[in-house]
Amino acid sequence: MLLPSDPIAAVTHPDPYPYYAELVQRPIHRDARLGLWIAASADDVSAVLGSSLCRVRPPGEPVPAALLDTPAGHIFGHLVRMNDGERHCPLKQAVSATLSTISTAQAELQAARWAQNLDLKQHPAALSSHVVGALLGVPGDRLSDVAGWTRDFVRCIAPGAAADALLRGQSAAASLLDLFRGLPAMRGRDEAAVSNAIGLLSQAYDATAGLIGNTLVALARHADLRAAVASQPALLRDVLAEVSRYDPPVQNTRRFVAADGVVAGQPMRAGDAILVVLATANRDPAANADPSRFDIARPDRRCFTFGIGAHACPGELLAQTIAQAGVAQLIADGAVSQSLVNDLTYQPSVNTRIPVFG
Repeated sequence: MLLPSDPIAAVTHPDPYPYYAELVQRPIHRDARLGLWIAASADDVSAVLGSSLCRVRPPGEPVPAALLDTPAGHIFGHLVRMNDGERHCPLKQAVSATLSTISTAQAELQAARWAQNLDLKQHPAALSSHVVGALLGVPGDRLSDVAGWTRDFVRCIAPGAAADALLRGQSAAASLLDLFRGLPAMRGRDEAAVSNAIGLLSQAYDATAGLIGNTLVALARHADLRAAVASQPALLRDVLAEVSRYDPPVQNTRRFVAADGVVAGQPMRAGDAILVVLATANRDPAANADPSRFDIARPDRRCFTFGIGAHACPGELLAQTIAQAGVAQLIADGAVSQSLVNDLTYQPSVNTRIPVFG
């Protein structure tokens, strides 16, 4: 099998990990063809994500040009994960406050309920939309609409979205804003709070689908793992934690240099863009010994998938809870076997690894 041509192609490659094992040995470097700096090792990824020079958006383009003056752009501009500096702290506090109102017991109850009522093998991403929507107070008869709108909004804000995806996404964003502004939980809250409630839906959409799918792949390929989970269902939480490191749903993210300076030991110029390869850092032997071994009992696991530092994802526990319910239901339905991966492909994406089963 040919290795991927670059870290972006690796995201949807059948097996990118031999390529990542080579890439992790290279210090941060510039890929002239991609026009990006590449940070792959655990040290370089940590340095970039922790650098005061790096931003989550290009300084001159806080909202993508294609989204300006649109409902999707309105939401995007308020998202905590798309803001830095003075705006980031209060936005993150608002998101954390919203999440603090959701108990683990509530999340588990909603996740189990909707896992039983959705076709998870065909539409795993719909689970997170139904669960998060229900937890935020969306009426049950509107959750199917919310799942569709979230899908269209996520496709709209993806880099390089096609014209038809942009159009569908604008309509979806307008519908989400209209619904969420009227929710009891959102009454009296400002636009930033409303947008970040929608952001919880969008951020969980692909990541949770990828975590469910990649966990199914791990179970399908490891008979001993299937047997262990069958005899001890509580082990599924440990399986998900190792999948997050071993075959993560979010493979990379980007940072943008705001001013001339040194990042991860390299002189960089304002406007430079850095591809931060989280999946490679997870497989760095300096971070995790024997990284190509799948080990649910791995001690001192270091996982970069949900980010580190100021922009670490605050919803990691919620995502794990939703994914666990989804996988548990698929196991109960008898959907997990070695044959599951016979016709395995991956959904087109530049940063999320989402299996598509034949």
